[in-house]
Amino acid sequence: MPPLVAGIDSSTQSCKVVIRDADTGALVREGRAKHPDGTEVDPERWWSALETAVEDAGGIDDVAAIAVGGQQHGMVALDDGGQVIRPALLWNDTRSASAATDLVAELGAQEWAAATGSVPVASFTVTKLRWLATHEPDHAARVAAVALPHDWLTWRLAGYGPGTPDLDALTTDRSDASGTGYWSPVDDDYRRDLLVRALGHDCILPRVVAPGAPAGTAAYGSNQHALLGPGAGDNAAAALGLGMREGDVVLSIGTSGVVSAVSAHPVIDVTGTVAGFADATGQFLPLAVTLNGARVLDAAARLLGVDHRGLADLALSAPPGADGLVLVPYLEGERTPNKPLSTGALHGLTLATSTPAHLARAAVEGLLGGLADGLAGMQALGTRVGSVSLIGGGAQSEAVRRCATSVFAMDIEVPAPGEYVADGAARQAAWVLSGASEPPVWVRAGSTSYAASDADRAAQTGIRERYAQARDLTLAKL
Repeated sequence: MPPLVAGIDSSTQSCKVVIRDADTGALVREGRAKHPDGTEVDPERWWSALETAVEDAGGIDDVAAIAVGGQQHGMVALDDGGQVIRPALLWNDTRSASAATDLVAELGAQEWAAATGSVPVASFTVTKLRWLATHEPDHAARVAAVALPHDWLTWRLAGYGPGTPDLDALTTDRSDASGTGYWSPVDDDYRRDLLVRALGHDCILPRVVAPGAPAGTAAYGSNQHALLGPGAGDNAAAALGLGMREGDVVLSIGTSGVVSAVSAHPVIDVTGTVAGFADATGQFLPLAVTLNGARVLDAAARLLGVDHRGLADLALSAPPGADGLVLVPYLEGERTPNKPLSTGALHGLTLATSTPAHLARAAVEGLLGGLADGLAGMQALGTRVGSVSLIGGGAQSEAVRRCATSVFAMDIEVPAPGEYVADGAARQAAWVLSGASEPPVWVRAGSTSYAASDADRAAQTGIRERYAQARDLTLAKL
């Protein structure tokens, strides 16, 4: 019987576990559990959810390797006894926005980009550490180690934690380390001077495990033998699960919106639009993130009193460009552009455009407009765009799929629905188990293609120009 591997996705909203055949990638069983709402969470709630999801999946006693993909940036601060000092601040907690502004002002955007590949925004761990040092100095003084969500969960799976606090056993991977704001994807090493600048003192940081190398051995229940993979940040794990290669671009619409592309070379963007992250295979994963993802669709559906199918039907009954009605969907602040305190705005409202169909279309196109800004920023830095795929909960909307062809003026592929992050973690676990130099080749289910028509391509310029004008007007009023 072929060996089994487990992939874990500890996301913002839930924990998913998939058990797959290590040789073929065939799904054997799976489980899930919900995470609490909020932008700060006690990490023990993640651990509890992981245990529930594992149980829901029928346990992991029979798996030979495990890896964890997790939400990026979250700050898990530990004292010298391995105790969590305070609830973790998540990527979407914007209270560290002023800390990000201060850090950029101190060194300059160009210096930050050269040092870490990115310019700090409120999402990054380094800004949350500065917030902690400024607002909770007693807590900051107790910090003996800083981990990210997937680092902490891997550590717990290895049997560590309060009572067994070997902080030197903390591990991470280069993809998640590259989102901290104190690791260099070019030098492949931590920038401890930047850590000290933020926190006020040095501390233990997780050892960065090479792609495909084991991070340790499990000590979870009766499973004391499974190899632990280095894990990955959620976007890098999804890229691994999708089998992305250089030139592949993925638009992911979940809680946030993400544009990511695999690159053979590091990317440095002094504007801060594109984050120059690493991937989980030894290459690079430049990406742009919007705070406003699928919840824009939730808000529009709630406002119009329809469900998501009804919203899609309304949107597709309006013409491309919604006759000039534009929604700038900064409903939760925004990260691209870096305006965490911004709000949304509706432009071009007339008697003719004040219909449910026009508003629905404007909501969908506004959501996609933010992602198009991110992709344009990546292309300006030389990122090659071959295929474009659309994934995430928001990608299940037929309106999102069809509107994307006109907003991007490109053919769009929609892979079969799946737990891409958990699948990527499972594929990494199989890679570690094999000891090979490359991850195994797993055959994925087919995708659905949406071709950009001549009408889509003709409409794209007007849609993008009107969105840019509305965006700039909205930002000018902040």
